[in-house]
This record gives sequence, C-alpha cells and structure tokens, in this order.
Amino acid sequence: MKEFKVGIIGFGTVGAGVADNILRNGDVIAKRIGIKPVLAGIADLDIKTDRGVNIPKELLTTDGFGLIDNVDVVVELVGGTTIAKKFILAALEKGKPVVTANKALLALHGEELFAAAEKSRADIYYEASVAGGIPIIKSLREGLVGNRFNRIYGIMNGTCNYILTRMEREHVAFEPLLTEAQQLGYAEAEPSLDVDGFDTAHKTAILASLAYGQWFGMEPVYIEGIRKIELADIDYADQLGYRIKLLAIIKQVDGDVELRVHPTFVSKESMLGSIMDVFNGVMVDGDTVGETLFYGRGAGRNATASAVVADIVDVGLNLKFGSHRRVPAFRIGPQFKQLVPMDDIVSRYYLRLECVDRPGVMAKIAGILGDAGISISSFIQHEDDCNKTAQMVLLTHAAKEGLVKAAIADIEKLDIMKGKVTFYRIEDV
Repeated sequence: MKEFKVGIIGFGTVGAGVADNILRNGDVIAKRIGIKPVLAGIADLDIKTDRGVNIPKELLTTDGFGLIDNVDVVVELVGGTTIAKKFILAALEKGKPVVTANKALLALHGEELFAAAEKSRADIYYEASVAGGIPIIKSLREGLVGNRFNRIYGIMNGTCNYILTRMEREHVAFEPLLTEAQQLGYAEAEPSLDVDGFDTAHKTAILASLAYGQWFGMEPVYIEGIRKIELADIDYADQLGYRIKLLAIIKQVDGDVELRVHPTFVSKESMLGSIMDVFNGVMVDGDTVGETLFYGRGAGRNATASAVVADIVDVGLNLKFGSHRRVPAFRIGPQFKQLVPMDDIVSRYYLRLECVDRPGVMAKIAGILGDAGISISSFIQHEDDCNKTAQMVLLTHAAKEGLVKAAIADIEKLDIMKGKVTFYRIEDV
C-alpha cells in the first residue's frame, strides 16, 4: 500500500497525542482511505522529556527546518506567532502541505499564509484551530458550502465555560474558581488569553473569514472577558431564565458584519444555554439548512489530536489522487460594506443598579431611558432596609448600544445612585 510521510514540529501535549494516534491507528486509517500515514519524524527543542509515547529515537530531532525536507506533510504544533510562522512558510515555499492547530497565528497572519499557499499550490488545513475536536471548519468549508450564513454563535473556550458553570451551580466567585481551574489543568498559569476573551476572539476571526470570504483579522473583533462577572449577575440571570456565557457573535445585518466576543445573557432553554462545564458549542444559522449545533470537547490532547489527524487524512487523500487544493484553505467571497461599530449594534440589555430607596427613583431612571427611546421589558427590585438602598434589575427591549451607554452615563450622574451601572447584552439565540 502507498504511504505518505508525516512530520510533526512541536512535541507538546497535542504533538504527543497526534504521534500516538498515528502509531496506534495508522493501519486502521490506511484501510479506510487506501494510503497509510507513516510517522517520519518529530522535531522539538526538547527531545528527552518523556511524553508517555514510545517514539523510536531515530525519529526525534531538534532540526525543524531539516525535517520539512524529508516528509510529505508538515504538522505545525509549536504554537505562537514567530517560529511557527517561519516553519509554515518554509513548508509552503517547498510545496509541502501543512496541518496546523495555531489559531493565534491564523487570526493574525492568515491572509499572508493563505497567499503563500495559493502561490505554491500547497494545502493548509486547520481544523484543530477552532473548537478542538468539533469539525466546524470542515462543516463551513464543505458540509454547509451551499449556504449563506446569517449568524454564527460560539461558546469556544472550555476554561471560561467551566468557571461560569461552577459560578452558577455552586455560587462561588470568579477568582477562587480560576485558581482551582489552574490546579486542575483547565486553565493556564497565565490565564489572560482565555479569561480575557482573546482565545475566543482568535477563533471568531477565523470562522468569520471562512463564513464570509473576507479576511477580517483581529482588529475589528470587539473583546470583553469574564473577570468582572459578579455572582449577583449570575443569580439574577438564573432568576430571569438566562445563563451568562462568553459568546462569540458573528452576524450579518443588511450586508454589514458584527464581530464580537463578550459575556452574554442567553436563554437556559436554548441549545447554547445548555452547554456546560468544559464543553464547546457552535451554532450556525444558514439560509438553507437553518440552525445547526456542533457540540463537543473544544480542547485537550485527544480531542485536538483527533482534529489534526482528520486533516492529515484529508492531505493523504489529496496526495493519493494528486488533487492538491481540492478544497482551498480560504475562498474569497462577497465583500461586505463595513463592520458594525459597537455603538451601532442593536441588542436587548440587562441593567443592574443600586440606588437610594426613596419615592420617585424608578420614575427618574425610566424617564432617562424613555427619553433615549429605550423601553423596559421587565423589572426586579430588592430593598435593603438596613442601608435604605434598593437594587434594581431592568431588562430592555432592543435598542442601539450607543443610546444605552449614553443613558447609563446620565443615570450614573443622578444623586440617588450608589456606584456604577452593571450592564450585559442579551442575545436571543
């Protein structure tokens, strides 16, 4: 049977998982596709640490660029945006197909990498860059290719989803849960990439570009993380029939595009609202297929390795039949007029405020909102008789964000206010 040589650059958790999968399941893959992937080498600066995978010593090297010359497909699992980019460009210049899981690199430099692939007629596959083992890239590029995409919503960071789930279930604040998540290995020692929303934003940029055929990059993605979420808002969300999720929102409105990542109120009864713990979910709304939900593990050695190996299999089939770029990594599509500024997005809103408990307070607040054209859909008030204060929670009907922020600024100027207004967007998914 014909074989093709696979070289892995980066022997970390995922690299070890990919190597293990090829060694264990190479024969099974060969029977399924008629060509056998053979592990031909692994490059890493550290080739002495035991990764729990029995790799023949002759396959280990510290020379990543040298490995590129001796394999048929290059699997980049180094991470980061510097040396990883050099490895990928070197492989593409030699016409070697590349498989990568590097979401940050694609989000920041995808346009350059795809142009290099086009020039050399080489393939780039990157299923594992978004949502781990969930086949969302292949679904957008192939399975749903006959659709125009109205909306894509994503819960795509297991660390954040785990913390928010625990906050709701156990009524524990953010900081101690983050520490526990780090101890369990769900969160990195330096967690800002996850909890501040950048990891989800990288994935958002990739999915948006695939969906709309226009490379957006990172600059237009609005980003908020979950550090400031308080238990009071988790509790009120629950009372009102919602959950707070770190949600990626990709949406076209009248030919313009919204790209944003932020904590969002979503209905507990919705498909996305039911995704808990470390799991990921992506909802795609196509004009022909309607709403579809992709659910599964979005990170971890085995889930990510599964996606990488699936890409290796696609490359193997391309090599077998001589059909390079059978499915281009990126297709140019219709150009959109503009990206919608945050002040112009239209959403429903949750507002929580603390104020002096005396007659006429609600009338003043409702008056400011009404003057801005913002109507209230529901209202909760809890009094604190000891401190003579009241905590109010308002849900609004749909309104422009700029108007809501201006109204909040006016409300915060009132002498009845105790502190700032907390607000979150509500997405009807």
